Amino acid sequence: MFIKQIKFTFLVVALGSYSILSCAQTKQDIVPQTYVAHKTQETITIDGKADETSWQKAKWTNNFIDIEGIVTPKYKTKVKMLWDETYFYIFTNIEEPHVWADIKKHDAVIFYNNDFEIFVDPDGDTYNYYETEINALNTVWDLFITKPYREENVVLNDYETTGLKSAVQIHGTLNDPNDIDEGWTLEIAIPWDVYKTSYYEDAVPRDRFFRVNFSRVNWNYSLENGKYYRKKDDNGDYLHEYNWVWSPIGVINMHEPEKWGYVYFSTKKIGQTDHFIIPQDEKIKWELFKLYRAQKKYHEINKKWANSIENLTPSAVTIDSEILYPILETHNFGYNISVKSPFTKKMLIINQEGKFKSQ
Repeated sequence: MFIKQIKFTFLVVALGSYSILSCAQTKQDIVPQTYVAHKTQETITIDGKADETSWQKAKWTNNFIDIEGIVTPKYKTKVKMLWDETYFYIFTNIEEPHVWADIKKHDAVIFYNNDFEIFVDPDGDTYNYYETEINALNTVWDLFITKPYREENVVLNDYETTGLKSAVQIHGTLNDPNDIDEGWTLEIAIPWDVYKTSYYEDAVPRDRFFRVNFSRVNWNYSLENGKYYRKKDDNGDYLHEYNWVWSPIGVINMHEPEKWGYVYFSTKKIGQTDHFIIPQDEKIKWELFKLYRAQKKYHEINKKWANSIENLTPSAVTIDSEILYPILETHNFGYNISVKSPFTKKMLIINQEGKFKSQ
C-alpha cells in the first residue's frame, strides 16, 4: 500500500554493525534472535495484565535494540510469548515516561503514534506475511503483505485478523503531560486460523517455528496547549522516528523477513525445559539472500543479471565448515540460485524476486 511505503521513502537505508550482546560486530555477524514459546493449559484472559501463572513462568525476550543493531534504546521494551491450540499469545512491556496516543480509527496509519508492531511469516519464504500495529489506545491496524517492499507487492489494508484479541493497561495516565508514567503493557491473542492457506489446514505450529519480529515505533514529541504531537524540526518537517526491535535487521527496514527472529512453539508445558537451535538449512537461506541482494546490486549497476556466482561474491560460501556450491541459472525472466544442502540433501532455491523454496 502506498501509505505504508511512505514510511520508508524518507529513511536512509544504512548498513551498520550491531550486536545482540551490545558490542560492535560486522553485518555478516547478524544472527536472528530465538525464543521458545511454551504451550499453556491455562485459560488466558486478554486484559493487558498477564497475571496468570503461565505468564509468570514465561521468560522475557532480551530488551529491544535499535533496528540497525547498534544503539541501545532510551526506553526498554521486552516481550513474552505463549500458545495453546487456539491462539498465539504475546505480552509486551513498554517503558515510556509519557504515554500518549490520539489515533482511534481502525486501520488508520497507527505508526503516526508511538506503537507496537508484530510481524509474522508462518512458512519463512518471505512472501505472504502479516503485520499488526497497535497504539496505547488499543487501536489496531492489521495488514497482509504479499511480498517485501523491495519487490513490486500488494498490501491488503482491508485485511482483518478475524478473532484478534488485544488489551492495553496504562501504567500512569494517558495523554497527561503533567506527570511521569511508567509505560504501558499490551496483551494480544492471535488465532491460528488466520494463518490457514486452505480450509482444512491445521495451522497450529506444534514443535515448529515461525519467523517473527516485533518493532516499537517511538517519536520525539512536542506539547501544544497540553496536547502531544510528533515533533517537527525548524523547517516544519517531522523528526525521524525511532525503530526499536526484538531481532535487529541491520538496516532501517523491517520488511526483510529473512532477518526476523525464530519463535519455536514447543509442545512442552510452560515450566518445562526445551531448546531450539537454528537449523543449518536456515543458515544456507541467509547466504542465498546475500547472493540475491548482491545480484540486485549487480543489476542496478550493470543493467543486467550476473551470470556466475563469482560475479556476486569474492569468496567461497561456507556453513559450519561445509563448503557450498551454489548454481546460478539465468533465463528470460530472471534467474534462480540453487544449492544442495549438505545437511538435509534438500535443494534450496531463491529466484529474482527473492522467493525462497526448498524441495
